[in-house]
Amino acid sequence: MNQNRKSGNAMGLWLAIGVAIGAACGFMFDNFAIGVAIGTALGAAVGATQSKKKLN
Repeated sequence: MNQNRKSGNAMGLWLAIGVAIGAACGFMFDNFAIGVAIGTALGAAVGATQSKKKLN
C-alpha cells in the first residue's frame, strides 16, 4: 500500500481539527460554546485555503 497518499477531503479534516482544538480551549476557559464556534471558523478558513491551494 502507498502510505504517502493524501486524503481528498481537506475541508472535513480541518473542520474536525478546528472543532477539537476549539472544544479543548473552550473547556479550559470555561466557555465551551464559544470555543467550538471559534474552532469551527478557524478550521473552515484553513480547510478552504488548503482546498484552493490544491486546485491551483
